[in-house]
Parts: sequence; structure tokens; C-alpha cells
Amino acid sequence: MGCFFSRRRKPAQGGQLPLQQQAGAGQDAATGEQKAPQYSWDLRAKIDPKDYTFSGLKNETVGRLPGKVAGQQFVIQDCENCKIYIFDHSATITIDDCVNCRIFLGPIKGSVFFRDCKDCKCVVACQQFRTRDCRKLEVFLCCATQPIIESSTGMKFGCFQYYYPELALQFKDAGLSIFNNTWSNIHDFTPVSGENNWGLLPETAVVQDYVPLPSSEELKAVRVSTDATKSIIPITRGRRQKNSDESCLAVFFAGDYTTANARKLIDEMTSKGFQLVQTKEVLMKAEDAHRVFQQSALEFIPLLEKGPVVALEFNGDGAVEQCQSTINEVFSGTKVFVSESKASASQDVDNFYNFADMQMGM
Repeated sequence: MGCFFSRRRKPAQGGQLPLQQQAGAGQDAATGEQKAPQYSWDLRAKIDPKDYTFSGLKNETVGRLPGKVAGQQFVIQDCENCKIYIFDHSATITIDDCVNCRIFLGPIKGSVFFRDCKDCKCVVACQQFRTRDCRKLEVFLCCATQPIIESSTGMKFGCFQYYYPELALQFKDAGLSIFNNTWSNIHDFTPVSGENNWGLLPETAVVQDYVPLPSSEELKAVRVSTDATKSIIPITRGRRQKNSDESCLAVFFAGDYTTANARKLIDEMTSKGFQLVQTKEVLMKAEDAHRVFQQSALEFIPLLEKGPVVALEFNGDGAVEQCQSTINEVFSGTKVFVSESKASASQDVDNFYNFADMQMGM
């Protein structure tokens, strides 16, 4: 077994003293008494758990403004008929024994765990999503990994759609990509034969009808929009049945404008009636490129070193031709992989997303 030994640090060059000595260890000049050393962890602001907890509330509207949670853990428990808004990023969030609440949770770096909750409507963005012993939760979800439900019934899911000015930066602070959202790929840990414990919300579902905008003066200051066209997260069909047997894969490579370019293509294609099925942001290696891009691989391999790629699947009759046309017109100076034909496109989509799912451990 290995051991760690603490070593006394030498003063830094130029006579610089260790932090505890800089911070005031030694004698008090006025009294001559020895002062206790101060360490860097003593100088940090003390965290009060009450600032990161909502507990035992009834019929209240409460929340936290951007910057007020700043990556800490948060706990919500024993709340009833409440509207709760966390307009900031956090480390993890647990929600226990809540009934008939409306909840918005900004980006969560780790997991969100609902336990023993019922009749709640939520908007949630997270790395991991899990429920246990819950009943009738309706969730507009962005989740980077496969959402898991356990001993839960009457669960309904839709695609996260929300905007306020600080939200994009909060996603980055939480280490979440706006393109990695498996909201409809639910794993039921405790399935019951002949029953379905979960389903999808109607395509026409409007977030504001489920989780209304905050009514308190303090929280109104957050300039929220639930307009789907402004959503930070691109709205995808997920596992809903496709309207057409024709899909098209488009892949953008890392650069200064990757996100903006991907969003521009989404806007162009959806405005023409094509549907965005799924998106993904993932790192690729040369061998992955050969598997996914086939004959075109050598053209794109040098671009993979710059960072992750962003892939988009569009669906609709004529999707390949329209996607090629839009990329030629709008992104003429940008290298983009796009399916060559309707015949090859479905294989392109399968090749890429099978690879991406393996990469992300799905």
C-alpha cells in the first residue's frame, strides 16, 4: 500500500513565504503573542447549507437567481404545491417527497435524483437523470446519458426547451453540451410485463403550460423565454416515429463557429419543414472516421485533432438534397460532411450514432 508523506515547503524564490505565513502566522506586533496560522481554506467564504436547501414549503414560489448556486449541491424536500426555480448551474440535486410542484432546474454537472415524488411537472438539464418510487412526473429533459426510472409509474418526457441570457454559459460551467440530449431514450430499471411505466409528452406540449414563468418580482428579473425557437437546446424528435424513410447526416468539425454553424443549419432545415431527429457532440479518432465517413474519411481526418464534431440528423422527403444545397449555399467555405444520397444516408446515420453511443457508454 502506498503512503503520502507531507513535506515542509521551502519558501518560494525571491523570499516569498508560504500562504499560511503570508496570511499572518507569527507574532502579533501589538501584543507580542503568537498568532495562529491562517490557511487558504480558512479564508474561503463559509457555505451555509440553508442557502442550498428548500424544505417543508407549501404553496410558495421560491428560487435562486443566476450566480447564487454557482456549482454547489442543492436539496429540495417535502415541498407541496410550490413553484421552484433554480436559475443557475449546480453539482447535484436531490428532490425528495415533493407533491404537485412545478420545478425548473438549470444545468446540473452530475446527477438529479427524484425520490418519492408525485404529480410534479419539471424542466431539467443534467448529466444523469434518475427517479425512484415516483408517480406521474412530466419532465422536459436534457440529459447527456440515458435517463433511468426505477419503481416509477406514469412518467412522461419531452425535449428540454428554455432560454434566459445566462443559460448557455451555465451549460458550459456544468460541462454539458447542448447537442448531447438523450431525453427520449429512457431505461426502465423495473419494467412490469404488459405495462408501460413511461411515455412521451405530445409534440404540441408547451413548456409554459407545465412549468409557468415565475410570478415573484425577484425571479421575474430573469428574462426567461419558453419560445421553442429560442431554446438553448435544439429541439429534437428523439424516439418519436419518423415522418419519412429519408434521413440525412451532417457533421460539423471543431472550430470557432461550430455551434453557430450547426444552429444555423438547424434553423435553415427546420424552416423548410424538415425535422431534427437527434444531435450529438463527440470526439472522433482516425479509425472512427474510416468507420463513419467511409471513402471520404481521409479528407476529414486532419480536422479531428481540433476537437469534437457536432452531428445532426434531419428527416423528411428530400432531406439529403436540401441539406446538400443549404450547405453549399450557406457554408461554402466550411468543410462539412453530408450524406451523398438517400441510399447511403441511412447507413451514415447508423454508422455515426452507433459509434457515438459506444463512445458515450450508452
